Amino acid sequence: MNSKLMAAAIVAAAALAAPAAQAQSFINVLTGGTSGVYYPLGVAIGKIFGDKIPNVKTQVQATKASVENLILLQQGRGEIAFTLGDSLKAAWEGDEEAGFKSKLDKLRTIGAIYPNYIQIVATADSGIKTLADLKGKSLSVGAPKSGTELNSRAILAAAGMTYKDIGKVEYLPFAESVDLMKNRQLNATLQSAGLGVASLKDLSTSADITVVSVPKEIVDKIGPPFVSVTIPANTYTGQDKDVPTAAVINYLVTSSAVSDDLAYQMTKLIFESLPELANSHSAGKEIKLETAATGSPVPLHPGAIRYYKEKGLIK
Repeated sequence: MNSKLMAAAIVAAAALAAPAAQAQSFINVLTGGTSGVYYPLGVAIGKIFGDKIPNVKTQVQATKASVENLILLQQGRGEIAFTLGDSLKAAWEGDEEAGFKSKLDKLRTIGAIYPNYIQIVATADSGIKTLADLKGKSLSVGAPKSGTELNSRAILAAAGMTYKDIGKVEYLPFAESVDLMKNRQLNATLQSAGLGVASLKDLSTSADITVVSVPKEIVDKIGPPFVSVTIPANTYTGQDKDVPTAAVINYLVTSSAVSDDLAYQMTKLIFESLPELANSHSAGKEIKLETAATGSPVPLHPGAIRYYKEKGLIK
């Protein structure tokens, strides 16, 4: 009887173990609006994970971007997310004014990716050529409490302005902002995104535009994580000169609830699939493994650390 009982126990244990071994993991990729840069890159990442991680189902979720993404990660409603560096810092510190009621302590970094360029674009007939010219005009600053909107506040403050100086402030995602500009219902939009963002490409082919400069002295007033960069000439139709502006580094972030093994696989696949990411959007060309493990205000996930140690980026 003992041998029969033991055999039965072994069969039962094997039956219980089998589903666990084949259990399907779920990865929800948190991005941004569909007309921005996060979304196409997120779609590419979701496909890479789905194709190359065994027993994984992926979903790509369009969101209001940085702030919402970080809150969703903290709540366990996503496994990997895009975010701006300043939003990530605010979330880690629990900056209520930035939209975080408490410190988001479950956040962990996968890696630094590409810089977000602060791109202020006005219709040519608005007469807006400088930051000071925004006074009394209408400006879309991004969805409320989004990373873009936080960037808008910072840029205007450094230029000695607040929303009270703007004639009318619209809190709209990229595509909606452009639609209003095409219909002459909005003078300008501030969009924090990778170069060549679809919404501004669309606008520049439909209307004459002015890309407004953010001078280095303004960027220096804000300080880190903002840096001075240049929007190269001909990034958009009709933009025939280089334009100085500010940039903030983007990060891919996960949570402490994600296993070390899954975080390792996600990190490895992202940085070993850079050609695919570059094909999904030009911003993907700016993602470099060499700088991936640097600069984050939030600790790296142990799974990401394992990969970076393998590549010699962390000792």
